[in-house]
Amino acid sequence: MSATQLLGVFLAAILTENYILCKFFGICPFLGVSKKLDTALGMSAAVTFVMVLATAVTWPIYTYVLLPNGMDYLQTLVFILVIAGLVQLVEIILKKYMHRLYAALGIYLPLITTNCAVLGVTMLVLDKGAQDSSFGYAASLVNAFGAGIGFLVAMVMFAGVRERLEAADIPQSLKGLPITLVAASLVACSFLGFGGIVDGLL
Repeated sequence: MSATQLLGVFLAAILTENYILCKFFGICPFLGVSKKLDTALGMSAAVTFVMVLATAVTWPIYTYVLLPNGMDYLQTLVFILVIAGLVQLVEIILKKYMHRLYAALGIYLPLITTNCAVLGVTMLVLDKGAQDSSFGYAASLVNAFGAGIGFLVAMVMFAGVRERLEAADIPQSLKGLPITLVAASLVACSFLGFGGIVDGLL
């Protein structure tokens, strides 16, 4: 792939194929950890790290081990095990060096293991590679990094929206989860405007 095409893959993963706002993966941390900007940033950094490393590890395993040996049916199991190992690594690092962030993320940190956004990135790049032979290892890593940045953009945007909601005069019947879901849907709709931007780059 050319540099322009890789840029298109990166922008698409952030804007037109955003895993939270367009594909609706990873909604649990999106709603649960976006109340404050600092926790949203910490969670996004952890998810981006896991996404890129998981793709870097699972792509070669699938391409050079599972597929040639007819064991591609083990894809989901192997990928989840790899992701779980990487999440444990992130958890150990945060617990040792960033204890406040570790405590703030709470139960949502180990839930990265079952975050369908992370698993979705590792599996969907293989589908893209099957459809387009030029979508190889480099494009998969760029896509994973773009997906992580897209996760970050969505989390930071929504954290800002939720902070504004706390000061807003909201009808009693909409307070709490209802207004959160309404706000999330409006943020997701805003990303539809990016539809034509990256088409010429891919």
